[in-house]
Amino acid sequence: MLVDDKTEQPNTEDGGRKWMYPDIRKGKYYHYRTWLSYAYLILFFAGPFLRIGGHPFLLLNILERRFVILGQVFWPQDFFLFVLAMLAGIVCIVLFTIAFGRLFCGWICPQTIFMEMVFRKIEIWIEGDHRKRKKLDDGPWTREKIWKKTAKHVLFILLSFLIANTFLAYIIGSHELIAIMEEPVSQHWGGFASIWIFTATFYLVYSQVRELVCTVICPYGRLQGVFTDKHTLGITYDYERGEPRGKLSRKTQNPLGDCVDCGLCVDVCPTGIDIRNGSQMECINCTACIDACDFVMTKIHKPTNLIGFFSEDMIKEKRRQVLTPRMYGYAGIIVVLLGVLTYFVFQRGDVDVSIMRSAGMLYQERKGGYVSNIYNADLINKTDQLQDIRLLSDDPAVKIEYIQKLGVLGKESSAKAVFFVLIPAVNIHAAKTEIRIRVMRKNQVLNTIKTTFIGPIND
Repeated sequence: MLVDDKTEQPNTEDGGRKWMYPDIRKGKYYHYRTWLSYAYLILFFAGPFLRIGGHPFLLLNILERRFVILGQVFWPQDFFLFVLAMLAGIVCIVLFTIAFGRLFCGWICPQTIFMEMVFRKIEIWIEGDHRKRKKLDDGPWTREKIWKKTAKHVLFILLSFLIANTFLAYIIGSHELIAIMEEPVSQHWGGFASIWIFTATFYLVYSQVRELVCTVICPYGRLQGVFTDKHTLGITYDYERGEPRGKLSRKTQNPLGDCVDCGLCVDVCPTGIDIRNGSQMECINCTACIDACDFVMTKIHKPTNLIGFFSEDMIKEKRRQVLTPRMYGYAGIIVVLLGVLTYFVFQRGDVDVSIMRSAGMLYQERKGGYVSNIYNADLINKTDQLQDIRLLSDDPAVKIEYIQKLGVLGKESSAKAVFFVLIPAVNIHAAKTEIRIRVMRKNQVLNTIKTTFIGPIND
């Protein structure tokens, strides 16, 4: 792999931060990213107000321990699904990175989409291209600089305020957010403070921290070096074709590579690296360097894709860009994991019921030749509708006698029940007998729960 001594430094000579002024070259991939970002932004801002079956599209209410994903309500009792989702997510991230590199960062990550497709565009609209922005920052505080900087940061604050409100809506719900807006501040001090804390955070991230989120703060970039190898597909410079690089000249006697050393690939990079120096942790696979290089190659009538989606193996063996069996295999594993998770999610019932025999309690001999055990039932209604639930034994000879009756379960609420299970003594032939209790909603069986019954052994 090509390694160059002229690696871009993130800091200035005096140790200060090197501010990035990336250029914009609107090529094929830039247009793809733009349309993808439009779809993402529409979904992001509309998400809290979308409903699926009466439930929010996405709600992550940590305070009330209530989560809604794609209209499916999850409670603490669904923790196993959370663990399964986390495991599937980690495996997917690892396998995807092994196969395709850090593609997520440049195309899907909210940080990149908001920074490059929203805040950067506002900055360019007000201050101009990369050269004008740098000249403006380096110059004295003139009237032009004051109004441009003021206009930019006012828009940044307003946009951060909008993002903060939307972000909070994903936590507390759109109805609660509207209540904060309409009702007196004194009734919603917590929500009001949260909005301004989130606003300040987003403003600082997108106006000051910027690419440091990707290169310093986010751990994913550092893990990339562990996950990738010579077979990983990513944004790569074809050094076999591009070297030795040099300016175009008719006087040059020795044949040079295709790279004309124009530096555009560095100018457009949002993290300030030189992709020609090989694979680097700071590369977020945003494809800006591909568009810039393809623009130059087209101008000088040479083949495009000097920088493209390659693996190190492809460059050395001169193979064309293809998806390898390894990548298909990883993609297949990801599909299987997501399929298993989806199956368990949609197999959940509307009412979650757990029944346990009271610990430490012995059996009781009752009149009429019955033996009883006492049980506790916990029920959770996961829907936004009232649920009239009753418990019924699988065996007609077995009776259920309530101490604390169920009643009607409220919307998205929980309830407890305490009851006796009575079995004729003549039907008991072991110290422990397995019984089945049906969870009924009207005439519909929602679930059948197995539990144990203890009693005297009858020969």
